Amino acid sequence: MTTIGTRKHSVKRFLAENGALAGLLVLALVLAISNPAFLTAQNLVNVGVQAAAIAILAFGMTFVVVAGGIDLSVGSVAALAAMVGALTAGPVGLVVGALCGLVNGALVSYGKLPPFIATLAMLSVARGLTLVISGGQPHETDELVTFLGSNLTPMLPLPLLLMLALFGVTGLVLTRTNLGRRMYAIGGNEEAAKLSGIDVRRQKLWIYALSGLFAAAAGLVLAGRLSSAGPQAAVGYELDAIAAVVIGGASLSGGVGRATGTLVGALVLAVLRNGLNLLQVHPFWQQVVIGAVIALAALLDSLRRR
Repeated sequence: MTTIGTRKHSVKRFLAENGALAGLLVLALVLAISNPAFLTAQNLVNVGVQAAAIAILAFGMTFVVVAGGIDLSVGSVAALAAMVGALTAGPVGLVVGALCGLVNGALVSYGKLPPFIATLAMLSVARGLTLVISGGQPHETDELVTFLGSNLTPMLPLPLLLMLALFGVTGLVLTRTNLGRRMYAIGGNEEAAKLSGIDVRRQKLWIYALSGLFAAAAGLVLAGRLSSAGPQAAVGYELDAIAAVVIGGASLSGGVGRATGTLVGALVLAVLRNGLNLLQVHPFWQQVVIGAVIALAALLDSLRRR
């Protein structure tokens, strides 16, 4: 009985820690059987490119979720940063994204607003500013931003490399820095974090600034792929970013989350969309399927916390 109980515990632990990866492998296997075109090298590269912007957004979202917050503004901040980058220069767009994140952090930590309300307000403000400065029209990107969306070789797209680079940065921040350790402490028990001497308000400023910075990077990558920044770019991307984080095993109650899980979650969404397109599933039904997958991931998160 002891051996059986130990095995059951090991299986449960494996599924809790690697459920998203197992799901990704099963999904890929089903799609490969359904349509052999799925496993072609070019299609797999396309999946990686399609996942890049969402994954980068989700990496920034991971910081916030681990700390027990939420950031609904990342899609709009991505669009604003891309538009500013198109009208000026890419690095200016990154600064704008970080500033938007700092405002979110200030509203949450010093203004005492719930993260949902503060970032929902920024969602509206950032999208409105994007429309104002663009005049409601798309604008071509400069050479630097366009380069971010280009291919170094036909099988080596720069968005994919940037996604992997920022994946590495996210992992290092979460596991190798004091800021990362404080994220987990704040998300696990904010009051205990305060009593242990952590300046929670200051840490939240940095956490939301990082989210804004990653959102700006995602917006520039998306604009580079299209060689254009549009006022309606990245609409709804914040929901995909949250979905990727949750599918990847992070807990919306805070204190739990990994860069690897978030990357896998973003790939699950990209593989799912790509596979549904290959199977010629109607776009309306694709939304239904993706919504069901997100609901299932949230349910698993609830069961895991119990």
